[in-house]
Parts: sequence; structure tokens; C-alpha cells
Amino acid sequence: MVSNELQNLLLLARSKSSDARSRLLENISDLFLSDTGRLSEHERALMSDILSKLVGQVEKDIRKELAVILEQTGSDYPDVVKLLANDEIDIARPLLENSKLLQDPDLIEIIRMRTDEHRMSVAMREELSEQVTDNLMEYGNDDVLETLLNNHDTSLSKRAMEYMVAESRRVDRFQEPLLMRSDLPGDLAYKMYWWVSAALRKRIVTEFEVEPVQFERMVRRAASSVITEQTSEQSSYVRAQKLVRRMYENGELSIQFLISTLRQQRVAVFVAGTAELSGISFRTAWRIFSDAGGESFAVLAKSIGMDRSQFTSIFLLLGQVRGAKETKAPGFIKNILELFDSISEQNARGAVQVWQREGAYQEAIEELDNVV
Repeated sequence: MVSNELQNLLLLARSKSSDARSRLLENISDLFLSDTGRLSEHERALMSDILSKLVGQVEKDIRKELAVILEQTGSDYPDVVKLLANDEIDIARPLLENSKLLQDPDLIEIIRMRTDEHRMSVAMREELSEQVTDNLMEYGNDDVLETLLNNHDTSLSKRAMEYMVAESRRVDRFQEPLLMRSDLPGDLAYKMYWWVSAALRKRIVTEFEVEPVQFERMVRRAASSVITEQTSEQSSYVRAQKLVRRMYENGELSIQFLISTLRQQRVAVFVAGTAELSGISFRTAWRIFSDAGGESFAVLAKSIGMDRSQFTSIFLLLGQVRGAKETKAPGFIKNILELFDSISEQNARGAVQVWQREGAYQEAIEELDNVV
């Protein structure tokens, strides 16, 4: 019975009349919507073989209808599904996005051999494997990668996240989707801090957590001490580093001292002092000092235990030293204080150490300088 029905489908497929095409679609629908679960193994194999031949003989609109029927009914014909998934995108799309019959090798072959529109449909699937997402990153264009980032039904590997974070320097539209992902590790979020907008910076410092690495801080301070003592250059910043190092070792380096240095406009000593208290390099501290937006200094201030009053005093003094008029505006001060209040001290310490450990800050600044 089934064999006769399938043979009739082939005969209808060879006819070019509009009536034959209509009957063909009706018969295909009836065939797939019938109780195919009672078919014998031989009948199922025969149906799959003839349908595969049928796909190559019928016009686009019939192939499109067949793909929709296969996706909606979930009929178990993987060979036919694979053929249609490799077809033109408006035929392949429903199967690429939803069919459970497409396995990882099928998807990877499509990713490598077909168009970016096919890759985008694959990127919309639920629960993609790491092997599939890695291939999407390798072969897909920016639209494909953005689609993948916006797919919150699938997790990305650490390797994939690292690649996407690196690409977000170049492609601004990756940044917000990355920061919206619940599986983005905190250390990667803080690497992004230096090249995203002010609004996204605030999201990073308030929503992502990282663990402080106290051992690395101790090692970094010891190494920095050796470098400073070995250098023969007596520039202002080297002298400032030596001064604050002695004060730190004697237990005399305090936030109140930093406030007094700013009032005296001893900028190098202030920067060296904040670097010493936070365990970061002088160069990184200087870049934070130069960041007029203030978000990065809010993180640094919280990491070394500044209270709200101390932070307010220093922030206003920084504006005077830099000649930044906007820091005097009530709205500007209100916003930066709200940000300072929202950051936990533990998270701030972790963030500062991530910036230093990964070298993300200097890499981003140097890359931006090269572009300019």
C-alpha cells in the first residue's frame, strides 16, 4: 500500500501541471500526517529512499512545503531532512532552526559548506554543542556571531567566550549581548571594561563578580619592589614610588595621606600611593587617574577601602587637578557616587586584580592609541 502511494508521488512529481503539483502537496501532507509509526522497517526505508529522490525532482515551493511538514510533524526521515537542510535557505530554515534529526556532523558540514544565512539559522538552535559553536565562530560572519551571542538557550565554552570578548574590541555590537549572558565569566567581563561604553562599564562593575587573588598581589608587589630598586632613573614617578614604598612598609601610607598629596597637587605621589595600596602597577594607576569618566577610579577606590566621604573628596580634587569642569556638576557627582555605593569591596578588589593580571587595560589603551 505504502509502496503504491510513493510511486504515485513520483509520477505526480514528474508532471508539470498545476493540478499535479496541488495533488502532490496534498498527498505528501496526508502521507506524513498518517500513522507512520506502524510502518515496517522495510517500508520506512523505502519511503525514505523515494522521498529523497522526490526532493531532487520537485520545484522549490513543494520542497519548501515538504520541509515545513517534516519540521512540524517530526517525522523520522533523517536523510530527507539532511537534503532539505542543505537546500536554499528559505527551504532549509525551519529544519536548521528546529529539527532534532540533524546531528552535530550534519550541522558542522552545513556550517562549513553553506552560506552565512544557513549558519545564522544554526546559531538560533537550542543547546548547541561546543564543537558546533566553535565551527560557527570559525566560519560565521559578524551577523552569525551576534545571533549566537543572543541565543541564551545554549551555553558557550570558555574558549568561545574568550574569542568573543577579544572580537568585541573590534565589533561594538558584540559588547552588550556578551554582558547580557549569564555564562560570561567575571574575569572576561572585566577585561572588556576598557573598551565598552560608560553605560556598559556600570553594568560590569555592578553585576559581575570575580575572586580576588591575594597571592598574585603579593608576588606583584615583590617584583615591583625589585624593579624599582634596580632602576637608576631618578624621575619623579620613580622617586614617588620609592617614597610610598617606604611609607607602606612603615605603616604610614594612608588614604588621608593621598588626599593631602592631591591638595598639594603632588600627582605622581598620589598615583604611586594608590598603586601601592591596590597592588597594581604605576602605569595602570596612571591610566585610571587619567580616565575622566571616573568609573574606573570608583572601582579602584572601593578596592582599597575608601569610604564615601574620602572618595567624594578625592574625586572632586581629581577634577580640579585635571581641570575637568564636568566633575563639578551635581548630576555628574550624584551618578558617580551611586556607582561607588553599588560596588562591593570584594568585587572591586577582584576587578582591579583582573585588570592587572590579564594586562587588559594596557592592551586596550595601546590598541586604541595605534588606531588613532
